[in-house]
Amino acid sequence: MQITSETLERAVEQLAKLPGVGRKSAQRLAMHLVKQEKDDVFMLAQALHDLKEKIRYCSTCFTITDEDPCPICKSEKRQKNVICVVEDTRDVYVIEKTNEFRGTYHVLGGVISPLEDIGPDDIRIKELITRVNTSEPPVDELILALNPDAEGEATSYYINKMMAPFEIKITRIAHGIPMGTELEFIDEATLSKAFLGRNVF
Repeated sequence: MQITSETLERAVEQLAKLPGVGRKSAQRLAMHLVKQEKDDVFMLAQALHDLKEKIRYCSTCFTITDEDPCPICKSEKRQKNVICVVEDTRDVYVIEKTNEFRGTYHVLGGVISPLEDIGPDDIRIKELITRVNTSEPPVDELILALNPDAEGEATSYYINKMMAPFEIKITRIAHGIPMGTELEFIDEATLSKAFLGRNVF
């Protein structure tokens, strides 16, 4: 194939490196950018540049932020005595969209996964223990909001074990049947969790 523009080809190659973007999608995106106003493309380039220059991790909860501490940790309206433990920043965004949780977060940056050679020392469990040990006001509740897979379960179990010396309540988000789903389409493991975690009506 004859390439008519090396510049366009370089853009396609870079866009194709994004997750979920194949070569054809990358070509469509690149051609779309070619047709856009120069200012719009420069604004996109500036936003991408700022991702690497201005983004940092909150020194308290380790979520991605522009300022340290992050707005959630800094807010006087948040319950500092309740910490929700999540795997990564995407989970913080998902939970925040519900407008249900008023506490703070702790982002582990991964989960324990022996198959991928990720142990407790490779994620932010030590930082969580330090935070619980030194928090003012004292932490009353730790909510484990990790995925209900083998790695999430192993990480939850390990954190629960490490928190044994502290007199705090350890809870986890409910696992069960999603709203609007019919029972016949639910797998046995999910249905089993739903029965184990049933509530009084």
